[in-house]
Amino acid sequence: MKKIKTLQCLNCGKDHSLDGAKYICSSCGGNLQVLYDYNLIKKRFSYDELKENRHMDIWRYADLLPVSDLKGVPNLQIGYTPLYRGESLSEKLGTGETYIKDDGRNPSASFKDRASAVVVARALETDQKIICAASTGNAASSLACLTAGMDLKTIIFVPEKAPPAKIAQLLVYGARVITVKGTYDDAFDLCVKASEEFGWYNRNTGYNPFTREGKKTCAFEICEQLEWETPDRIFVPAGDGNILSGVWKGFLEFKKIGFIEKLPKITAVQAEKSDAIKRAFESKGEIKPVSGETVADSISVSIPRDGMAAVMAIRDSGGSAISVTDKEIIEAIPELARATSVFAEPAAAAVYAGFKKAVKEKMLDKGESSLLLITGNGLKDVQSAMKSVGKPFLIKPGMDELKKLIAETGLDK
Repeated sequence: MKKIKTLQCLNCGKDHSLDGAKYICSSCGGNLQVLYDYNLIKKRFSYDELKENRHMDIWRYADLLPVSDLKGVPNLQIGYTPLYRGESLSEKLGTGETYIKDDGRNPSASFKDRASAVVVARALETDQKIICAASTGNAASSLACLTAGMDLKTIIFVPEKAPPAKIAQLLVYGARVITVKGTYDDAFDLCVKASEEFGWYNRNTGYNPFTREGKKTCAFEICEQLEWETPDRIFVPAGDGNILSGVWKGFLEFKKIGFIEKLPKITAVQAEKSDAIKRAFESKGEIKPVSGETVADSISVSIPRDGMAAVMAIRDSGGSAISVTDKEIIEAIPELARATSVFAEPAAAAVYAGFKKAVKEKMLDKGESSLLLITGNGLKDVQSAMKSVGKPFLIKPGMDELKKLIAETGLDK
């Protein structure tokens, strides 16, 4: 494709051709990023084209995606998810304008559909027959959802502690599921070895460079939906760091082609025991393993596979990183839902918990606007949601029982 100039290593800077590199750098094993001929794209991609475009999904940005045509893309509405004004949050916390980007509204109820869509499109263009992936659940269920009905088989590796709802999605969509007795990192490593041994196409986050290309489309939508303005700060959940690096790349590319003038600061939100990116950012050092233990399975990672790119994005944006406890994450689920009507899974609710903590610790400038990126729907992990709210009342079907309950609990107050 003429629009792609190179696949450049983020670690050593080596350039690779589109056909010359499948996943990572051939010299140092570092992650690759897709770089485009932005001058060429400027000539054929404009505001006016977007206004006329009726593809209300990520494919409206096809000029900035690594696809040749749209014939083989998944036939689902992926992206262009709702963006809400969180006026009640602004009033409650005393902040500048607050926005909610609800990516739980994607087909598989996860942000990960953006990445899977681009990977599937690439797989079809290169005549792949089997795609494999390691995931705590969302990336896998996304891939299974998007390939259902296609001439593509999916083989999924998940850690044994993956939430049952996500496993159910995988099986319903027809994926071959292999549960690994270990962590996400164990599943990731096994998946890489399997793809090398059997020649399967690997979708793994922080390994396949095209996942970042799908995730950057969220930034494009934010710019459009806010009429070519950007919030001062974006709060992003971070596990592997690929969503964060992808969102930042999207803003950078829209600035390069002249669609926006201002870049937002990126704040990474991590679980307290899965905070390798935060530690690396604050120490200005290398990514080091952490336990990865957290109720927020989607950001449960010991070694972030796109950690370097995430740290670079935080620094380059003038952003920050913050961690939250599992208790704060669980408490954030109903609090966010009752303030915004958005039901978030733990990893997404962590963003709200991080936002609250950032306000409390005075990390935001006065009047600064913020956007909270909600990456997954709460139905993905009902067990965690129930921990946050307890059980419903149970009575016999009679008015006497109901009156007694009301008198004892004051539930009508």
